[in-house]
Amino acid sequence: MEHSSGTNTAASGSGTEAQAAYRVLARKYRPKDFTDLIGQEPMVRTLTNAFSTGRIAQAWMLTGVRGVGKTTTARILARALNYKTDKIDRPTIDLTAPGEHCQAIMEGRHVDVIEMDAASHTGIDDIREIIEQVRYRPVSARYKVYIIDEVHMLSNQAFNGLLKTLEEPPAHVKFIFATTEIRKVPITVLSRCQRFDLRRIDSGLLVTHFRNVSAQEGISIDDESLAMIARAAEGSVRDGLSLLDQAIAHGGGAVDAEAVRSMLGLADRSRIVGLFGALMGGDVAAALANFRDQYDSGASPAVILTDLADFTHLVTRLKFVPEAAEDPSLTQTERESGADYAGKLSTVVLSRVWQMLLKGITETDTSSRPAAAAEMALIRIAHAA
Repeated sequence: MEHSSGTNTAASGSGTEAQAAYRVLARKYRPKDFTDLIGQEPMVRTLTNAFSTGRIAQAWMLTGVRGVGKTTTARILARALNYKTDKIDRPTIDLTAPGEHCQAIMEGRHVDVIEMDAASHTGIDDIREIIEQVRYRPVSARYKVYIIDEVHMLSNQAFNGLLKTLEEPPAHVKFIFATTEIRKVPITVLSRCQRFDLRRIDSGLLVTHFRNVSAQEGISIDDESLAMIARAAEGSVRDGLSLLDQAIAHGGGAVDAEAVRSMLGLADRSRIVGLFGALMGGDVAAALANFRDQYDSGASPAVILTDLADFTHLVTRLKFVPEAAEDPSLTQTERESGADYAGKLSTVVLSRVWQMLLKGITETDTSSRPAAAAEMALIRIAHAA
């Protein structure tokens, strides 16, 4: 099938190019403007107001965990600062029509938008180079924008060298910093920047986003797979898209829950619920049989205990916040059984199980015989219950 499509398009050359230039989903679906950015409404609102009133800062500090969109936001900001079309010639957040500098900025090749990775340029000499260039006006754009990624990696000397320029930069210069380790950035630098904390993306939003991406890619994927990938992404869009990419390759074009589970080394959620039930009923034999079954299917002992702890946490949470059951990253089994157990079990029992599981996870991680350590932890829990 693939071969024939390649030969059909060989004349135009597009078939071979398309195969060669495969772009990973995380890059292909990178947001182009603020409407594409998911889960960062507070930041977008602040920026929209700032731009509409003309109160545009001289430096921004973007912080958050990996994959929430710091570098992408920096590029979109650079695009907004230098936005220019036939009709609009001012900084604006509304970037629906591509401006004349937009394409080059988003591809990271615009002469006036200088991207620097502080991880590989940590010294004062690299900063001195920036400071010397700052006084020259931009070549073609409105502002010269310096995007410094992983800014916490700069040396103290480099930070100190940057202070004076950050305090009083020329009117045509803007700085955008991005970092995952905000605590390592000196307070003297922070006080000269507007700070935006990019939040982890809610798993419900991730599920919706990954569903849209799968639809655009023409991939069939079930809800359970989406929930597992969104959960494993832990609030990072890039992590989730990388996992989705891997799942598509793993399943050869269609994604099913079984394949995703084995790819992520996860325990089966419905089996975890069964294991929890056996433990709460004090049925040691059933609990050990369930554990063995999952272990033989390829789930690691520590992962089984961690998932069990997650379910314990869910049940405890549902006791006090019943509407938490509406979370789209939960499976139907978890939703129903979680609510059921929340009604039956006391907080004391659930807290004790949680404590024992945490101790069991640590023991399993450090043990030379993880399966035996996990079984011992399960036996203790079943007896206590």
